[in-house]
Amino acid sequence: AALESGEERLATLEQAAVEARARYDEKAGLLSRQRRTAAKRLEKAVGAELPALKLERAEFIVAIETDADRVAETGSDDVSFLVRTNPGTAPGPLMKVASGGELARFLLALKVALADRGSASTLVFDEIDTAVGGAVADAIGVRLARLADVLAGGVQVLAVTHAPQVAARADHHLLISKDALDKGRRVATRVNTLAADHRREEIARMLAGAEIT
Repeated sequence: AALESGEERLATLEQAAVEARARYDEKAGLLSRQRRTAAKRLEKAVGAELPALKLERAEFIVAIETDADRVAETGSDDVSFLVRTNPGTAPGPLMKVASGGELARFLLALKVALADRGSASTLVFDEIDTAVGGAVADAIGVRLARLADVLAGGVQVLAVTHAPQVAARADHHLLISKDALDKGRRVATRVNTLAADHRREEIARMLAGAEIT
C-alpha cells in the first residue's frame, strides 16, 4: 500500500507544506508589522527619558531586519537596539557603543519605558550613577523611585549607589560597611537598615565626607 500510494502521499505532503508556509508567511508578516509599530513607540518613549539623564544628544534606535527566508518561532525578523551618542556619528549596537555610565542610563531609560509591561520580581541597579552627579544623579533617583512606584505590588528596586541624590529618593536605606577582624587578617561585611535619623546622617556624610557639618 505504501508503494502504490507513495506518489499520492508525497503530493499531499508537499501541498500541506506549501499551505503551512503560506500561513507562516502571513503570521510572520503580521508580527513584523506589529513589531515596527511597537518599535516606533519604544524609540519615542526611551527618547523622552534621555535628556534628563544627560543624554540629550543621544538617539535610541530599534533596528529591524526582515529575512523572508528565515523560518523561526519568533518570526522572520532580527531585532537589535542601536544608539547614536553624538549627532553625525553612525549608530552602533547599544552594548558596544555606549560607555559604562551611558549604558546604565540607557538601560534605566528602557526599564522606565517598559515598566508597565511586566518585569522581574527584583531589579538591581549597580552604581547606575557612575560618572554623573548633581541634577543627573537626582534625575536617576527620581526614575528609580518611579520604577518602584509603577512596579508596586511585590516588586522591588535595589540600587547600589554612592550618590546622595539617589540614596535620598529611596524608601529604605541599607548601609554596607566592612570591618577588619583578627588584627586585619580577615574582613567582615555588614549590612544594616538605617532608621530615619541615622539615614539623614548617612546622606549628610555622603554629601560632606568624613566630617559632617
